[in-house]
Amino acid sequence: MKTVFVDVDTQIDFLYPAGALYVPGAERLLPRLAELNRYAAAHGIPVVSTVDAHAENDPEFSQWPPHCVVGTAGQQKPCGTLLEKRVVVASTESDYEIDGAQQIIVEKQWIDMFAGRNMASILERLNADRWVVYGVVTEYCVRSAVLGLAKTGKPVEVLSDAIQAIDEAAGRAVLEELKKTGDSILIHQFNESW
Repeated sequence: MKTVFVDVDTQIDFLYPAGALYVPGAERLLPRLAELNRYAAAHGIPVVSTVDAHAENDPEFSQWPPHCVVGTAGQQKPCGTLLEKRVVVASTESDYEIDGAQQIIVEKQWIDMFAGRNMASILERLNADRWVVYGVVTEYCVRSAVLGLAKTGKPVEVLSDAIQAIDEAAGRAVLEELKKTGDSILIHQFNESW
């Protein structure tokens, strides 16, 4: 069974208290996030890492404070979440090569990772039998990623010990919603015995 890990928006602006759009408590995820990505690399599991990559005047900033502006420190992923063999894929339609990459960093400007031009083709090329999702923020980008991945018809697993919500009650409600979506979405903690 081919597994692909999906690391959602684990960026400095979201994970650290000094970040522009800090998710309270998210810094506690850092050791787990690093562990997951290292586990994937050690076991030949590709990691698709979504990252916000906003322009200074991005339309999303009418709803959210400016965050993850391209070229800023806050837009970067923490070093511990980066794998050695990685490639960055722009959100605009472009040529890209993912063969041999342990980590495919996919830039996006929207909550929905599928709104970018390349995500569907990347996932098709990876041809996973199951998706394992973790990151931030549970009630927004993680939720959107899980629901989008479920449309592939492959099982989606959400790692409850590697996600963080802005609002804990809203995060719990999203997990309940996802559980009711169907048998193809499982929510559990990370287990190295896969």
